[in-house]
Amino acid sequence: MTFIIGLLAGAFIAIQSAVNARLRQHLGFAFLTSFVSFLVGLIFLLILSLILGSPLIFNSETLFAVPLWAWTGGLLGMFGLTANVLIFPKLGGVQTAIMPILGQVLMGVLIDTFGLLKSLQIAISTIRLIGIGLVLLGVFVAIVLPQLKALKQKTNNENLWLWRGLGIVGGMALATQAAVNGELGRQLGSSLSAATTSFLVGTITLFLTVLFYEKSLPNLFKPAKAKPIWIWSGGILGSLFILSGVWLVSQIGTGSVVMLVLSGLICGSLLVDKFGLFGVAKKPVLSSHLIGVALLILGVACIRLI
Repeated sequence: MTFIIGLLAGAFIAIQSAVNARLRQHLGFAFLTSFVSFLVGLIFLLILSLILGSPLIFNSETLFAVPLWAWTGGLLGMFGLTANVLIFPKLGGVQTAIMPILGQVLMGVLIDTFGLLKSLQIAISTIRLIGIGLVLLGVFVAIVLPQLKALKQKTNNENLWLWRGLGIVGGMALATQAAVNGELGRQLGSSLSAATTSFLVGTITLFLTVLFYEKSLPNLFKPAKAKPIWIWSGGILGSLFILSGVWLVSQIGTGSVVMLVLSGLICGSLLVDKFGLFGVAKKPVLSSHLIGVALLILGVACIRLI
């Protein structure tokens, strides 16, 4: 069950990216798009909390018992998001995908191995190292190999290690977010409450960014041509991803969650490209994509099932 939920969570992110790309075309601003996505996700989680009876208000004893760092999941998510926004114009799509992945895998392994942030500690082993290696190889074959020529040209023409470093650190922040939200869920006794809190912090931060930095809030209320209603659904997919992550971290550890989600993300992205879903231009699925996915699944199996 954890295997399937992890893969689905990754696929949700792939679909959310396509949906939010259409929303950005409609709104015209990156941070405004992210704010709307977070706001929709927050509203969805609040409604879900009311339906399921999940607590939304906690007494002072519970609040003060939670370590301060456990409330920072939304900020970490914001940092990871901002890093991607900043590095994309400098690195292009391939490196913007690969650098955060490297950061997520590295931080996920560190958190699991040393039990950081009160996360489930999982000792490193030979078979686990093999699994991690297969996941990284699968990412290379599926993402980097098909565009290796363009990547070499980009590497040779520019000194971009500062931006690559930012991408890796951004990925590490996203892996840390999973562990932080997992601990918040444990402290509050509710994965749903933790996910809602994370989205609340992210929404407030994005609102301030849109209001004072991007200054794009008035654009949200400008009349525009009618758009399909699904362009507003990205936040729901994102909230389901965070909710799944909070629960999964407590079950299988941060590193394993990262590997599963990455596998689902790449599989979902290939499906979106293959069938041209949500207005995305159709792209063929190459043999390298399929080999990469097979390596990813084999790597995750080594980490989780063997």
